[in-house]
Amino acid sequence: MSQLPPPVRTARPAQQQDATPGQFAFRAASKAGRKARLSIQGMSGSGKTWTGLSIAHGLSEGKRFAVIDTEGGAASLYAGIGGIQFDAVSMDRYDPRDLVRILDSAAQAGYPTVFVDSLSHFWKGTDGTLDQVEKASSRYGGNKFAGWKDGTPIQNDMVAAILAYPGHVVCSMRSYTEWVLNGGKPERVGMRPEQRKGIEYEFDVAVAMDLENTLEVLKSRCPDLHRKVIKRPVGARDIAAPLLAWLNTSPSTEPTEQ
Repeated sequence: MSQLPPPVRTARPAQQQDATPGQFAFRAASKAGRKARLSIQGMSGSGKTWTGLSIAHGLSEGKRFAVIDTEGGAASLYAGIGGIQFDAVSMDRYDPRDLVRILDSAAQAGYPTVFVDSLSHFWKGTDGTLDQVEKASSRYGGNKFAGWKDGTPIQNDMVAAILAYPGHVVCSMRSYTEWVLNGGKPERVGMRPEQRKGIEYEFDVAVAMDLENTLEVLKSRCPDLHRKVIKRPVGARDIAAPLLAWLNTSPSTEPTEQ
């Protein structure tokens, strides 16, 4: 079995003498202007689409928002319920570069929130990242490692576009499913999301939903949502409202007592 060569440590290059003064100046930390980035993962039937729509509705504060639909028009079945109004674009091929273009169009149209339902298709669906790697590998004699030289920048550009969107972004993701024994009875449970491993690091809030429509906050930079477990959540009230309140709160400028 071949061994990888030992890592080569190189010295940090000396700073350029002609660097612009103040180029790396520190500034007071603030979340002013920050927009929400939230992911929802779960199995089929867990309530991802409806909860995502409700959260997007709450984040948009009643304004129309945009839905990028890869689920055969599922989101549109909920249009008008609870006053939720949105515009949708349906997709049947899932090149991540197309998601970048659609996000740019949504930004130009001024949508306060975009709901991507679901992000999983842009990973393993037709023309998704895995497909792009497969196509690229054929150009390198079937070498998949070489194929990732093309696939990784495509994936990274898509993530960068999600983070750069000028409004809020909510993304649903399907969960890989496994069967486990619970009290001697087989039970279907959702595992990690169907996306590139570690995708949850990109979001401010990551939640998971089960088949009982119970929402569990897996990760939250918003203190009020940390480790919350909510049965049959109302997304606008239970998730969007505290998230907006946190984003709109300015940090205290007074020094803390020691």
